[in-house]
Amino acid sequence: MIKTVSWSKGKVRIIDQTQLPAKLIYLDLSTLKEIGEAISSLKVRGAPAIGLTAALGVALQMKLSSAKNYREFRKEVEETIKYLSTRRPTAVNLFWGLKRMGKTLVRCKPVGDRIHPTRGLDKSSPYKGSSYINRLKKVLLNEALLIIRQDDEICGEIGRYGASLIKDNCHILTHCNAGGLATAGFGTALGAIFTAKEEGKKIRVYVDETRPLLQGARLTTWELKKYKIETILICDNMAGLIMKQKKIDLVIVGADRIAANGDTANKIGTYSLAILARAHKIPFYVAAPSSTFDLKIKSGEKIPIEERAEKEVSEPFGKRIAAKGTKVYNPAFDVTPAQFITAIITEKGVISPPFLKNIQEKLKK
Repeated sequence: MIKTVSWSKGKVRIIDQTQLPAKLIYLDLSTLKEIGEAISSLKVRGAPAIGLTAALGVALQMKLSSAKNYREFRKEVEETIKYLSTRRPTAVNLFWGLKRMGKTLVRCKPVGDRIHPTRGLDKSSPYKGSSYINRLKKVLLNEALLIIRQDDEICGEIGRYGASLIKDNCHILTHCNAGGLATAGFGTALGAIFTAKEEGKKIRVYVDETRPLLQGARLTTWELKKYKIETILICDNMAGLIMKQKKIDLVIVGADRIAANGDTANKIGTYSLAILARAHKIPFYVAAPSSTFDLKIKSGEKIPIEERAEKEVSEPFGKRIAAKGTKVYNPAFDVTPAQFITAIITEKGVISPPFLKNIQEKLKK
């Protein structure tokens, strides 16, 4: 299994996904600015992986802290979280990871002459001075590493639940990349496919190229080939035809944010696939961890949609394909209404409609 995000010798190590599939290059990030740039430029991408990288980014920045007390240390953490939260607006896992790091620090706040028991600190720990600050740094790093381990386990559960929906000799269509490159494990949507493969099921996967940055062509095919799964790459606008030709049994995709009613934001083009799947009576599944749900947002209308640089469309990978001066609209995501989603696969089980009720019940477990 590839390690998309990890902690290595005091630095955050990531795979530079802008270089795939031509080169497998690992980057060791040693500053907060490098972490922010890696997230913004898609060197690291995929909702879960962004959250993991941000959590490690907090630990990395605070490793350099010269704070003398809890108040100074917490202020630096809050500034770090504020900076990283501006890197990308749609993937809620980014904010989830940062919020979790903030809550971890709050649990370490001294109360009188005692410290609340928490990971890495106990009642006997000193509550001021360099020793205490060093312990705070350790607590934050341990929490970030725990988030990574848990994400790996979550992918395993999603994989098992998802594989139960995949029959032998199944032909699957997927969009963008929701594999190991997007998580700390072997993925969400692709995790279900990999698990089905391990169970001995014969599978054929059609992969949308996923314009404009070709995450399907560059990343998903790379992962599927490593698992020796039969893979067929198609242009995004071919999906309707192959559905009509009855070459697709189900569609499975990842997610960047899921509203309380089940409306799902994912890579641009997902909405179109969902409508096509409904028209051809093909099951359409979303696979995502519970951290991707944003229950504060009632519907997809409130999900912020990131708009990216025009050059990604007019000059992909540095080669101009559109006439100079052509205006470009480049939203990175779209929202699929819950009515077009057959079920949502999570580490806590498969959630079926009615989503507004069942999401709440499932996530409480």
